[in-house]
Amino acid sequence: FYRYLSDLHAPGDPAWQCIGAQHQWILQLMHNCKESYVKEQKGKDIFYPMLDLDSDVRPSPIGHLSQTASLKRGSSFQSGRDDAWRYKAPQQVLFVEKLTKLVVSQLPNFWKLWISYVNGSLFSETAEKSGQMERSKKNARQRQNDFKKMIQEVMHSLVKLIRGALLPYSLREGESRQYGGWEMKSELSGQWLTHVIQTVRLSSESLTALEIPNDMLQIIQDLILDLRVRCIIVTLQHTAEDIKRLAEKEDWVVDNEGLTSLPSQFEQCIIHSLQSLKTVLDCKPGEASVFQQQKTQEDVCQLSIGIMQVFIDCLEQLSTKPDGDIDTAHLSVDVASPDLFGSIHEDLSLSSEQRLLIALSNCRYLERHTFLNIAEHFEKHGFQGVEKITQVSMESLKELDQRLFEMYIEFKADPIVGSLEPGIYAGYFDWKDCLVPAGVRNYLKEALVNVIAVHAEVFTISKDLVPRVMSRVVEAVSEELSRLMQCVSSFSKNGALQARLEICALRDTVAIYLTPESNSSFKQALEALPQLSSGTDKKLLEELLNKFKSSMHLQLTCFQASSSAMMKT
Repeated sequence: FYRYLSDLHAPGDPAWQCIGAQHQWILQLMHNCKESYVKEQKGKDIFYPMLDLDSDVRPSPIGHLSQTASLKRGSSFQSGRDDAWRYKAPQQVLFVEKLTKLVVSQLPNFWKLWISYVNGSLFSETAEKSGQMERSKKNARQRQNDFKKMIQEVMHSLVKLIRGALLPYSLREGESRQYGGWEMKSELSGQWLTHVIQTVRLSSESLTALEIPNDMLQIIQDLILDLRVRCIIVTLQHTAEDIKRLAEKEDWVVDNEGLTSLPSQFEQCIIHSLQSLKTVLDCKPGEASVFQQQKTQEDVCQLSIGIMQVFIDCLEQLSTKPDGDIDTAHLSVDVASPDLFGSIHEDLSLSSEQRLLIALSNCRYLERHTFLNIAEHFEKHGFQGVEKITQVSMESLKELDQRLFEMYIEFKADPIVGSLEPGIYAGYFDWKDCLVPAGVRNYLKEALVNVIAVHAEVFTISKDLVPRVMSRVVEAVSEELSRLMQCVSSFSKNGALQARLEICALRDTVAIYLTPESNSSFKQALEALPQLSSGTDKKLLEELLNKFKSSMHLQLTCFQASSSAMMKT
């Protein structure tokens, strides 16, 4: 066609006019493509399921090869994919597929036309003899910048149309009308964005194969980087939402380590999220690291901290819910759980205190294992600021752990502490006027039985928590006993002996759970008493202590180092 025009000596430069017309035609095709998909989107309101990344809908090697081959024969680079995904895909995804296919299929001919124009192969022998070809080559040299601008305009339109569909906030003011127009009811999921990134990457590879200068294609690399960053942000945001819902999956089934499945589910959720981002985080040739920008590093760091905090909030919500708010129909304890004192779950329900213990057990495991494992996964995937993520999360977890622990101690220690004073003075007992001691009085035995009940409850759920809880309960009881002794104005000889017997009985019984604080309380309590005046009193004290330990031997088993095995806190 061009040869005929040149042979007929058509006015002007018909070849350049054809190049200009084809350029405008490609741009029009691109905008028509956008308009048709926007119209389609507004015409139907569809729920789009998540793309199953494990199915066959991912871009296949065949699809990649056929895309490259399209440079030669204009074929679709989607031919290697299972078309089933199209029925699930949002219109924006379908649009990007169609738009990139259109550009990749049209640019080779456009590029080829320019090359032919430059080397003069468009002209016939007649034109060659007339010198027309030489004039055309001269024109081509002068119009190189104009052609470069045409290619750049196609690239800019391609990128802006994709931004209008997926990253509308990145368009300049006034560009939305031309390149946007989509209904953004909800943002695409990270899985769909991953799919789009793969599509744009394949298009970039195909355009690079045309030998288009890299500076013209840089705008596509900038788009890919922005899409990758957005995909990571969206995926982490959705991960936080998924983790919020983990609370609904808590079944309160405790294994023989005192754990529910919650810590494991949390870790798996994070791992799955990071694995889904692997292709996005990995850099293809010519791509920059997704973390090259400081703002991206900071945003991802804050979102990661947010994910950890969401889970910590989830733990707190579960452990502090009122009894009536928890569905107990499916609760149980693993049959392998150590349970020396009989199951506390016979009615298949959990008390507030038991839920606190389970949460404390989970917190302990999270601090020692799960959070450290997650930090390793973050580092493995190239996340920045992992140390900060771990530090902030650990601090928050420890704060929760301490709050829950204080709540449990309040539940358990306060009633025991509150029973001491009324017990001591039951029956109008008076330290200044009492009989020779016959043994440890019932109030102390009852207090010890209540302490034993706490031990049983903790041991049944998590033996590792026993030393921490028991030490704190003993501190509370010893502090109260010391306070009561120091409030006594004076003791008779028998009163002093009775008081010493009961203080020593309690101290010796709980010896393996003594701390500097409780030791100090016992010391202050004894210092408030008159000293023993005779060997007879010392002998009586020893006999009565031995009698007490012998009579309550079975009950006091849990306070022996052999049964507790001096468990690590």
